Amino acid sequence: MNLPRIGFGYDVHVFAEERELWLGGIKIEYSRGLLGHSDADVLIHALCDALLGAANLRDIGFHFPDTSADYKNIDSKILLKDTMLIIREKGFEFGNMDCTVCAEEPKLNPHIPAMQECLAGVMGVDSDVISIKATTSEKMGFVGRKEGIAVYATVLIYKK
Repeated sequence: MNLPRIGFGYDVHVFAEERELWLGGIKIEYSRGLLGHSDADVLIHALCDALLGAANLRDIGFHFPDTSADYKNIDSKILLKDTMLIIREKGFEFGNMDCTVCAEEPKLNPHIPAMQECLAGVMGVDSDVISIKATTSEKMGFVGRKEGIAVYATVLIYKK
């Protein structure tokens, strides 16, 4: 039986000086970026984990290890595009996603439409199936102390 499958992804990255802030495939003007082996786009990383998990294909670190020079400073949109190829090669298609970005700063709501359009283009889907929400941690925890950003992602995929 070809029932739809759901996947869940979670990722965090710490803020770092002298780094650009990439989130949802777009560059956001901010005084700090996120630290990572790639461009550290925490939203795309959580999304890739959700997609791979839904297809029972392990996680982003398995497919794109941070020990590989091939992925040093890579644009995470490339990782997302490759993830979509991987799940489509296994016979799956994307249904929809719902992501929550947790950050005290910067304010993300003005950037959400651009993120939706960017991700839809990379994934080859309509932007109306890309849900992105932003929230704070009410000044609690590492997000609340403005040390980094966390993202929760849920996706639905189905067999073609």
